[in-house]
Amino acid sequence: MSEIITVTGTVEEIIYTNPDNGYTVCGIDSADEGLFTAVGYMPFISEGESVALSGNWTTHPDYGEQFKAEYYETVLPSDEEAILKYLGSGIVQGIREATANKLVEHFGCDVLNIMLQEPERLSEIKGISKEKARKIGAAFAQLQSMQNIVMFLQQYGITANMAVKVHNSLGADSVDMIKKNPYILSDMVDGISFKTADSIAFNMGLPKNSLLRIRAGIKYILRDAGYTNGHVYLPKTVLIEHAVYTLKVEEDEVLSAVSELITAKEIIYAKTDNEDVYYPYEYYEAEYYIARRLVAMSQNTQKFTMTSDAAEKAIDVLEKDTDLCLAPEQRNAVVTALSCGCMVLTGGPGTGKTTTINTIIRLLEDLKLSIALAAPTGRAAKRMSEVTGCEAKTIHRLLGTQRNAEGYSIFTHNEENPLTADVIILDEVSMIDVSLMSSFLKAVKYGAKLILSGDADQLPSVGPGNVIHDIIESETIPVIQLNKIFRQAEESLIIVNAHRINRGELPFLDDKSGDFFFLKRKTPQESAFTVMDLFKNRLPKSYGVNPVSSIQVLSPTKKGYAGTIALNKLLQSHINPYDERRPQHIYGNTIFRVGDKVMQTKNNYDIPYSREKGEDGMGIFNGDMGIIENIFVREKYMTVVFDEDKTVEYPFTNLDELDLAYAMTVHKSQGNEFPIVIMPVCSFAPMLMSRNLFYTAVTRARDMVVLVGSEKTIQNMTNNNQYRRRFTGLAEKLMAVRNFAEAKEFSIEE
Repeated sequence: MSEIITVTGTVEEIIYTNPDNGYTVCGIDSADEGLFTAVGYMPFISEGESVALSGNWTTHPDYGEQFKAEYYETVLPSDEEAILKYLGSGIVQGIREATANKLVEHFGCDVLNIMLQEPERLSEIKGISKEKARKIGAAFAQLQSMQNIVMFLQQYGITANMAVKVHNSLGADSVDMIKKNPYILSDMVDGISFKTADSIAFNMGLPKNSLLRIRAGIKYILRDAGYTNGHVYLPKTVLIEHAVYTLKVEEDEVLSAVSELITAKEIIYAKTDNEDVYYPYEYYEAEYYIARRLVAMSQNTQKFTMTSDAAEKAIDVLEKDTDLCLAPEQRNAVVTALSCGCMVLTGGPGTGKTTTINTIIRLLEDLKLSIALAAPTGRAAKRMSEVTGCEAKTIHRLLGTQRNAEGYSIFTHNEENPLTADVIILDEVSMIDVSLMSSFLKAVKYGAKLILSGDADQLPSVGPGNVIHDIIESETIPVIQLNKIFRQAEESLIIVNAHRINRGELPFLDDKSGDFFFLKRKTPQESAFTVMDLFKNRLPKSYGVNPVSSIQVLSPTKKGYAGTIALNKLLQSHINPYDERRPQHIYGNTIFRVGDKVMQTKNNYDIPYSREKGEDGMGIFNGDMGIIENIFVREKYMTVVFDEDKTVEYPFTNLDELDLAYAMTVHKSQGNEFPIVIMPVCSFAPMLMSRNLFYTAVTRARDMVVLVGSEKTIQNMTNNNQYRRRFTGLAEKLMAVRNFAEAKEFSIEE
């Protein structure tokens, strides 16, 4: 690596700057180097400022020699000419060239100091009111604050782009807050890990047994258990042992920090299954709120409901007037939906959930009730719209988002501003974690009817909790399980095999005439190349499909030859190879090219999208899939089209939110349906060789499933019905709330 050198000079010209990430191209006038071009992440610099840039000289193929800045420091200009240029550049909101001339003429070289210390004096200038003077002072102070945080964090290896995020999260007092508690970075800034905050704390001289560190470490362990394993809480013994090992501190020090966190209501102590456990505060509150609202809704037997007899008669009339003929299970589900305030409808593919839901919707519409349909993902909502003929929205779109006073994104609909719908039907509930379910229920108006639909045998949510499983286990809410496979569904080997897998029976693998195929391969490498050949050549040629839009590769894992990382690189190299005529951009270990299939990997409530037809909006969410439409290399951003009509601009610094999506994990595929699914079935980690993962993958396919790999793996996955236990408390809370309500003989919702 080249040795870092430092050059100093004055910013003569800002040639280009990206306001989203601070990437800047500027002309520097240096006494030692003359006039040269500097590039790098240098947010908030302006013409007229003196700068010290640390980095290296590079040669750009088009623009020649440049100085690539890794770090920078700024010094406010001190002579009148430089100050005039600095203020005239427009970097301070409210000041342009004419105003800059007046300020420098009146205050001379003291003007910057006055703006910072005595901004009200700016009203001495004709045309500047006291209100405008205060606003100019505030804007200048914020600018200085931003530059301070960028330069402060640079010494700890935090990029300028990330420093901007820190400032946006923590505000003007960021530096002082970090000096007092560096772990506030991992607590409050998305993208900064506990490990990074811990490294900064170490460099600042904070001892490893500091209570600040141990408290932050405990919260990190609890949150990480939720993100990686779906746990809502951890048993005391597990948490203490994990904290001692991870933080390299003594047990009594951990216990002391736990006590402080409980006092501060940052974690919650509870007793579950006769053991002491600890929750992150927000997860405990989410579970308790879910329990309280669901039990309350189940008590709602008056508003928007009818008697069982009336429901039976309504079904009879509908069947007489139409070709509808409900099976007993379906009829029971419809009666329950019409006569209860809250219910769960569950069942596998081909068991008539769609017909049942459509019948419920038809009869609810006859009652003149307003109905909202929602699902966790865009694809699931689109499929719900297609099968019901009614508009369905994602949960996030249904709830809406806005910024609160502190600048954080919150849902528009909540307890103070509930949804107006009389009935809400929520599909794919197995995907929903406790945080989203709690937010959703807060937006449901009191007295409304709720119908939860999903397949309880699929994988649980990616996030913390196991909502639908816990609701069913609690036996507090009416649950209707559809089991009968209808005759037309029996013609699909996908549906037949899905139910065989769910019963622990091997799927039929030797039927070459149906929609379910198995290709035997000896190694993961052979499987991966067969997957590529199927995706690129064999399936498109045989069935006339577009591989990018019609075929989805699902893998249990990210790692290995048959994992999503390697498969995405392999598929991209054959489906969308390098072409010097088309732009591409490398971000980390991923190459993004125009035409690539990509997926959003985290919720981003603040990113705007535009539509040619329909309303523009905000928010792209975890699991949303799109196609890269264009890459603007010089401007440092690219455009992605989601759901065929939502165009989003991604600054290159936000590409950590995107992954290639030719192949995705089975977990990420939940809630989606694809025409054709290809799945490598090789030797994977034992925790991934499970029946519900296999079942989930197969049920993602609408028209065809192709398995590639080992029959032994298929057998192992089918036989393994061991669920990885999630530490969740929703079932217990539901039973406790119901028992309390019954003992007190009152409605919780009153």
